[in-house]
Amino acid sequence: MMLLLLVLLLVGNMTMFTSIELCVAAAIPDNSNDTVCTTETTITSEQILGYTRDWRLITRAEWAARIPTSISNFTGPAPYVILHHSYQPGVCRTLDACKAAMRSMQNYHMDGHGWTDIGYSFAVGGDGNVYEGRGYEVIGAHAPNYNSRSIGLLLIGNFMDELPPAPMLDVAQDFIKYSVESGHLRKDYILHGHRQVRSTECPGNALYAEIRMWPHWQKS
Repeated sequence: MMLLLLVLLLVGNMTMFTSIELCVAAAIPDNSNDTVCTTETTITSEQILGYTRDWRLITRAEWAARIPTSISNFTGPAPYVILHHSYQPGVCRTLDACKAAMRSMQNYHMDGHGWTDIGYSFAVGGDGNVYEGRGYEVIGAHAPNYNSRSIGLLLIGNFMDELPPAPMLDVAQDFIKYSVESGHLRKDYILHGHRQVRSTECPGNALYAEIRMWPHWQKS
C-alpha cells in the first residue's frame, strides 16, 4: 500500500512539473503581446517551439492567410531545401510588417499567377520569426521539378547586393535543423539556391554566395 502511494505521488509531481514547464515556456512575452500561458494538455509543440529555439512559428491563421483553392500532398521527409529571396517585398522588421508581406505575396501568387496558394513552404522574416506558407509535405509552386520533393524556404527581402540581417540567417539555418529533427527533412538533405534549379537571379547574389558555405549545399 505504501509503495502504491509513493508511485502515485511521484507521477503526480511529474505531471505538475511538466505543466509548469509548459506554462513558463509559453509565458515568455513576444512582439505580439499575446498571453499564451496555459496548463492545459492541448498545448502543442508549435506553441512553445519559438520560445525554446529563439524563434516562433507564425501560423497561417496568425498572418490571416487566405484559404487555398486546393491542396496536394507528397510523402516526406523531403530530400531537398530550395532557398529563395522575395526581392519584393523588402525586409520586414516587425511582426505586423511581416504578416503584411506574407499576405501581399499570397495575393500576388493567387491573383497574379493563378496559383492555389502562396508558393513557398515557409518564410523567414526580419523580425526573427518563421512564417508558415504551404507547410510541410504540401506540393509547392516555388521550383519546377522540385515542388513535390522539397521545402521551399523564403527569406523575405532583396539580397542581390546585401546579406540578410544576421538573425535571419541564424533562424533560417536553425529552422532547417528543426525540420530534420522533426522528421520533415531527410538527414542527408541537399540544399540548393533557387538559381540552381531554374533560370533566375533568386536568391540574390549576396545570399547565394553565403549559402554555398552552409552545410549540405551541393553544386547542381
